[in-house]
Amino acid sequence: MRNLDRPSDTVAAQVRRHRTRLGLSREQLAERCADLGALELTYSALVDIENGRKTKEGKRRRHVTVDELFVLGLALAVPPLLLACPLDTEQPLPSVPAADPQEPYTLWKWATGQETPAVAGPIDGRHHVDARPIGVGGPRWSAAWAAAAYPASLYPEFEKRRDATHKAYLLAKRSEADKDAQSDYFQRLDELASVADDMARSGLPVPPLRENWIDDMRGLDMLDPATVITPEETSE
Repeated sequence: MRNLDRPSDTVAAQVRRHRTRLGLSREQLAERCADLGALELTYSALVDIENGRKTKEGKRRRHVTVDELFVLGLALAVPPLLLACPLDTEQPLPSVPAADPQEPYTLWKWATGQETPAVAGPIDGRHHVDARPIGVGGPRWSAAWAAAAYPASLYPEFEKRRDATHKAYLLAKRSEADKDAQSDYFQRLDELASVADDMARSGLPVPPLRENWIDDMRGLDMLDPATVITPEETSE
């Protein structure tokens, strides 16, 4: 991979790589982008993006907007975020001008909220998580980041708990006389209810669940009264 100075360079390299992977010409990629509504991603625009053509001032002629990042991802059959944070390279990737390039998976964790960025500094030659307050009397930057990123962890946790509850429910249903199976189902249901409450408190819509699960949660006082869950249509 060539030298990368900005995230735009990473995206450009990945657009070229995946276009080549699919055997698409720039004309064909432009047609696919047009089909997705991005008429501005013409052949000429793609040339400027991929080649990183510069102006007289040394700036890129063409950057990729957030809207276009999603279009290019769909057109190239690759998750859009992987165009900016590819994981199949060992080369450190750029993030913001003030920070050193980072390992790809570290940057991926920043982008997905799994890890707090270490971009403050450098202090003693190393970058650190920014612990300074935001504004006058505001929260610390690291705390504000953690609060904003927290909801991103709730959906996968919800899916994990939902799957565990489903397995326990089926086992309990097949063995209604098995007290251990019943107890395990209620335990898993309580764990699922806890995540649902966290999602509701974070302002996230809770995905639909089986109506009888919701009834059990309410009947056993597992759910916060303010938590709203829509019953899903299920077949026994």
